[in-house]
Amino acid sequence: MNETQLLVLTAAAIAFLHTVMGPDHYLVFTAMGKARKWSLARTLRVTMLCGAGHVLSSVAIGAIGIVLGARLTSMVAIETTRGNFAAYAMLAFGLMYFAWGLRKAGRGYRHSHVHAHGDVVHDHEHDHHADHTHAHDTANGASMTPWALFVIFLLGPCEALIPLFMYPAAQQSSVLVLTVAVVFGVVTVSTMMACVALTTLGIERLRLPVSGRYAHAVAGASVALCGLAIGFLGL
Repeated sequence: MNETQLLVLTAAAIAFLHTVMGPDHYLVFTAMGKARKWSLARTLRVTMLCGAGHVLSSVAIGAIGIVLGARLTSMVAIETTRGNFAAYAMLAFGLMYFAWGLRKAGRGYRHSHVHAHGDVVHDHEHDHHADHTHAHDTANGASMTPWALFVIFLLGPCEALIPLFMYPAAQQSSVLVLTVAVVFGVVTVSTMMACVALTTLGIERLRLPVSGRYAHAVAGASVALCGLAIGFLGL
């Protein structure tokens, strides 16, 4: 195996491990898809969109760094800073969504009131879901959630891609730089979609209680935990 083949194989392997070992790459989409009752096809489309933004942002920064002749340490520092921003953004989004999910669960709770009209006493059940509106609920089913996730993943770096970029750049092989970028990107996005599909189908097969009144709160908590894992455990 020559150096080119070894580098491409390494890029594919690192992309796969980088994705599988980072639960934010797939659990976020699985949780949101189940909470918002997205079809698997829609969940995978959102995953693909966010995955593409996740990879292309690092590709763009890496390309700019190569053109400007930036050192590897400088590039890694930039990606580390981006990673911190992404972790805080995911944590903040998860906590806000968790709070909204709890509020929604409270509004959706059905309860009864007793009324007396002279000698007639009766009660009726209702909830307060229609009393308030929120940006997450629209008449046509549109949602800002996918775009919020896209921005978060656009901020999120592929730290492992930068060192892989630098070797072929040092050899002045633009073709190999492009090849590494394409292989890394395709494997990353494909692995994200595969993991989302497997976890989504697994939840359905095991009939885990992830839907219902507290589904949105559970999804928000899952996203927040992923943000904590990135920020404090370095996953």
